[in-house]
Amino acid sequence: MLEEFNIDEESLELVKKAESELKDIFNEVDNISNYNSLKVLSAFHRNHLSEVHLGSTTGYGYDDIGREKIERVFADVLGAEDAIVRNQFVSGSHALSTTLFALLRPNDLLLSISGLPYDTLHEVIGIKENSSSLASFGIKYDQIDLIDNDFDYEKIENYLKNNKVKVIEIQRSKGYSTRKSLTIDKVEKVISFIKNIDKDVIVMIDNCYCEFVSTKEPCEVGADIMVGSLIKNLGGGIALNGAYVAGRKELIDLVGERLTLPGEGRDVGPTLGANRNLLQGIFFAPSVVSSALKTAILTSKILEDLGFDVEPKYNDSRADIVQNIVFRDRDKLISYCQSIQSASPIDSQALPMPGDMPGYEDQVIMAAGCFTQGNTIELSCDGPLREPYIAYQQGSLTYQYGRIAVMKAVSDLKK
Repeated sequence: MLEEFNIDEESLELVKKAESELKDIFNEVDNISNYNSLKVLSAFHRNHLSEVHLGSTTGYGYDDIGREKIERVFADVLGAEDAIVRNQFVSGSHALSTTLFALLRPNDLLLSISGLPYDTLHEVIGIKENSSSLASFGIKYDQIDLIDNDFDYEKIENYLKNNKVKVIEIQRSKGYSTRKSLTIDKVEKVISFIKNIDKDVIVMIDNCYCEFVSTKEPCEVGADIMVGSLIKNLGGGIALNGAYVAGRKELIDLVGERLTLPGEGRDVGPTLGANRNLLQGIFFAPSVVSSALKTAILTSKILEDLGFDVEPKYNDSRADIVQNIVFRDRDKLISYCQSIQSASPIDSQALPMPGDMPGYEDQVIMAAGCFTQGNTIELSCDGPLREPYIAYQQGSLTYQYGRIAVMKAVSDLKK
């Protein structure tokens, strides 16, 4: 059956050899998945989930007991005081934007200490001009770049001692950059450092792609508020849309009032049949994230053995599910994404081509043969058409399907 996918025997043997060398690393991934599965099931039990909580509401969404249980479960799993989990969030970027507008007021100062934020936040912040940006409301922005893939502690200390910062934003995943993603240990260390200088500053974490990669989440190591998408890790490939924000209760209440309206806030918002999918999604998430990590590790090992630059290396500590492959060649980037698309369950016959996308300055090539549009916890691969032509691969609902896609992509690359 390998011939049907144009997978040659040499690629199959490469995968088998890599898997034998990766057994110990895969066992570590399984141990993390086991721990996080216990964490999820414990939250389900503590909150006494029943079949009645799988129902939904329409209209205003008053008294949606399932929605309330979901938010309590997410808060418990993420080690937060409270959470808002809604299908009214269009994306993780929407949840990040909503949170920033909820926390900041005119003349407040927002500081990123992980360098330039992800492309889709540039117009939100006002880095790129937009009449609806934070900057248009008089909210100031500054950033401190990472140094040697870690926080620049000296600059952070000097900045905080000389400026009154309202919100510090940390983006853990690399986005479309060449830096490393930020491990939870690095996040914990810098939060402690910040709070010793200014205990009142709000530390906000963009946690997209990072949930369940380790046994701890940002709120468990001192973050005031964290944001993530449900068509990434915590949706488990089952949630059809949505995002979450978790953290201190008074901050979550502000986010609720920004998402809906002041005075009603989190008391409204119909779930429209989403409750079952959201709960099943987080239930499956530890296993799905494990599969995504194993697929990424396998990809890293094989592509490095074939002579490509990869980040992270197969034996590096990981902060997220994203695997970079540096092609330094426009055509090879496009070809690799097309191979991943051809091994997808949906639209395998489609040929992705670079194109313009809202929120991105460069054209983007995107392979995403997914059951849910944009669901990057399913196997996907994309990248901006700019030097050094990096493919950003993420996801895989099961390791077995990810394994097939890697063999297919490797076979095509060799040809």
